[in-house]
Amino acid sequence: METSELLKKVRRIEIKTRGLSRNIFAGQYHSAFKGRGMAFSEVREYQYGDDIRDIDWNVTARYVRPYVKVFEEERELTVMLLIDVSGSRDFGSVNVMKKEVITATLAFSAIQNNDKIGVVFFSDKIEKFIPPQKGKKHILYVIRELIDFQPDKKQTNIAQALKYLTNAIKKRCTAFLISDFIDKDGFKEALTIA
Repeated sequence: METSELLKKVRRIEIKTRGLSRNIFAGQYHSAFKGRGMAFSEVREYQYGDDIRDIDWNVTARYVRPYVKVFEEERELTVMLLIDVSGSRDFGSVNVMKKEVITATLAFSAIQNNDKIGVVFFSDKIEKFIPPQKGKKHILYVIRELIDFQPDKKQTNIAQALKYLTNAIKKRCTAFLISDFIDKDGFKEALTIA
């Protein structure tokens, strides 16, 4: 595929999926991972049930009533896309494949929420790993790689891709597995571990 044709296709996918990501994922989502946020938001008066460790003693002394610090939830997540690029991958319309639209929609929703996004292309081996990064430039690079990528192998091994993901990414992340799930070796056990 020529560069100009590739860039037109990337732009077409970007326009279509940006709208989808705004409509489908309109509300900000909350992290599934528990923990205290680190970004200070405000100070408010103490209410029953507040953690006493959050009391701001300087403000409490000034107003002679207890006040607590409020923290915003720290929401910078890492989103990993595991994309099956095996021989049975080409499914969709003539112009745009479904996996391209799904991948781009997830990617654009991730950057709207200021998340990092990384990608693992796999067949029955790990074809390519793109480490997680932020930004539109990175997303467009991922989409361009997805459109123009030609795998070496034709089979699928989902268990190997999941194992690679758990070894490559040490921090917690949200992972999306995009595949047709045609895998002769089976992957149920690998899904329960990951």
